[in-house]
Amino acid sequence: MSKVLVIGAGGVGSVAVHKMAMNADIFPSITLASRRQFKCDAIAESVKARTGVTIATAEVDADDIDATAALIRQVGATHVVNLALPYQDLTIMEACLKTGAHYLDTANYEPRDEAKFEYHWQWAYQDRFKDAGLMALLGSGFDPGVTSVFTTWLKKHHFERIDTLDILDCNGGDHGQHFATNFNPEINIREVTAVARHWENGDWVETPPMSVKQNFDFEGVGPKTMYLMYHEEIESLKTHLPEIGRIRFWMTFGDAYIQHLTVLQNVGMTRIDPVIYEGREIVPLQFLKAVLPEPSSLGETTKGKTNIGVIATGLGRDGKEKTLYLYNICDHEDAYAETGNQAVSYTTGVPAMIGTAMMVTGTWSGKGVFNMEQMDPDPFMDMLNRHGLPWQVKELDAPLEF
Repeated sequence: MSKVLVIGAGGVGSVAVHKMAMNADIFPSITLASRRQFKCDAIAESVKARTGVTIATAEVDADDIDATAALIRQVGATHVVNLALPYQDLTIMEACLKTGAHYLDTANYEPRDEAKFEYHWQWAYQDRFKDAGLMALLGSGFDPGVTSVFTTWLKKHHFERIDTLDILDCNGGDHGQHFATNFNPEINIREVTAVARHWENGDWVETPPMSVKQNFDFEGVGPKTMYLMYHEEIESLKTHLPEIGRIRFWMTFGDAYIQHLTVLQNVGMTRIDPVIYEGREIVPLQFLKAVLPEPSSLGETTKGKTNIGVIATGLGRDGKEKTLYLYNICDHEDAYAETGNQAVSYTTGVPAMIGTAMMVTGTWSGKGVFNMEQMDPDPFMDMLNRHGLPWQVKELDAPLEF
């Protein structure tokens, strides 16, 4: 019998265990752990009230390999789902190797002292996981995650060759706050303020953060301004689908968000290096995180929809050039009604559950470290439709003009 240990009690962890409990035939044993057990207990109460399923809770410092390994052994976990911070990916992977547990996460490792989003740290575990007979599945969120599955599904069913790929992430929700982030503020702001990079003609093209923008009319949301950013799935997609000549990632931001972020940058509040305050070191961005609204608290007030998808242009299986747009629209209020969390958490937590289901059932299997685009997309796409993230595909009249 599979036993799943979920580490991380934020909004994504909450959605994932709610959805696992709704599929008790696949997940008969669920434990939720984090540094603060009371957060796990609160989620467990919600899971019990909404689904009737009892999940176990525990406390763990995921920065501590031995403590994490001890918990894995204690609960007898066969699969560890890492929904904690990206800083902890490597320690949790080490704990899995010590205990013989399979591993899944939703975001690639990054060091605390540098906003550097690269897979090489985790890809370096390939031989160790392979030799141990274990599987590590990286990036089973929405982006990365579903967007990679979208791409491979399009390639499998519609394209002989994909030439260009654009990933479009639009959050059209309004939470009523002057400034707040819809997932971990520290991780969100590190991403947004990093140098933008996209892949084109076999090389990286860098541009200053938030310096390239385009307007796009998102179904269910309306016209929005989206900004060119770097996102980790570009690295894995260009590695595993090298035929794609250009890969770009776009994310929407409102004017108020940009204005607040600009001021915070200008006064040094987004710095990730420590400063001395009253005789002790503090990291400004971590202090900012402490005073901003907790993302998991935004669900009750957030209205509107998200629209996330990919636009691919290339040679179709009919021998003609074509452009296809594959996307999901998720409603914040619907997500909150089902799990008590807003759609940004929902669109990451549901794919985390599905990716884990793929592994637990043996639908996806392998020995080593894998990215989502290396797996058969069809069963994952089927589960998206059945578990709250239905998708649709349409052909565009022409490639994107930008």
